[in-house]
Amino acid sequence: MTTETSTKYITVVGTGVIGNGWITRFLANGYHVTASDPDAAAEARTRDAVKRAWPAMEQMGLAEGASQDNLFFEQDVEKALSQADFVQENVPEREELKRNVIATIDKYAPEEAVIASSTSGILPSKLQADCENHPDRVIVAHPFNPVYLMPLVELVGGDKTESRYIEKARAFYDGMEMKPLVVRQEIEGHIADRLMEAIWRESLHIVNDGVATTDEVDASIIYGPGLRWALMGPFMTLHMGGGKQGMRHLLEQFGPALKLPWTKLEAPELTDELTEKVVTGTEDQTGDVEMEKLEDRRDQFLIELQQLLEKYWPGAKLSGGL
Repeated sequence: MTTETSTKYITVVGTGVIGNGWITRFLANGYHVTASDPDAAAEARTRDAVKRAWPAMEQMGLAEGASQDNLFFEQDVEKALSQADFVQENVPEREELKRNVIATIDKYAPEEAVIASSTSGILPSKLQADCENHPDRVIVAHPFNPVYLMPLVELVGGDKTESRYIEKARAFYDGMEMKPLVVRQEIEGHIADRLMEAIWRESLHIVNDGVATTDEVDASIIYGPGLRWALMGPFMTLHMGGGKQGMRHLLEQFGPALKLPWTKLEAPELTDELTEKVVTGTEDQTGDVEMEKLEDRRDQFLIELQQLLEKYWPGAKLSGGL
């Protein structure tokens, strides 16, 4: 792990699952982190979350000077922002709340500090709308759970965002061995969440219609396309499915099937019956295994999977290339 030298002090506003994931990743990369959260119990939860994830970070490799002791808490947002070189916002996914919080951050954060929101779907133009000082430094930097291990972060600028702040953020996240993906234009849900949402909607239809259980739907991904997607994604997977002529042949042969009404696109109504099917199905899948043990298993898998990805797709960049 490496540290982007111009950035030393990071302020994290909001310390839920995503905020704590960011804090862990920042600390492991040698940064000093000041966390701010109005909940008096937040500090204890955050320190416990960092402690639990730290063995995974040690396995991934800690930056020089990385320490859990570099985490500080400050409930007063103005004080928390006083030294910030970079700000990561993670408050609950409610537009009005996020706009208010980001406007407050803009009011008190040092002039050159990037303000990055972890929002999974709100447009950056809306998030920066109430900023009176420097809305040009407000961006979306959407990560994936667990943030301390997942490399992808989607970077999105709004109407008022200056490109230099996108580039500054890209270099910052790249310095933590993440895979920053600069989204060309803002769109609700960005890129990855829109793709996941499409699969999620169809999964709900399949369970709702009694075609398969939650366990069977998961198995269809785990042992099927999921294995290939981990290496090459949907486009390269289909390109290879076309044989020597690649995508051209595949579209000629299977393109007409796109007109068939296989998918329903819109989500089904989340009735009590469907809710019960989904809840009991996933609870049956986990059985008596505690969530902490599932998280440990997931983390170890992700570490080894990334090592395997690097072996077969060495130095893979989002810009493409083999």
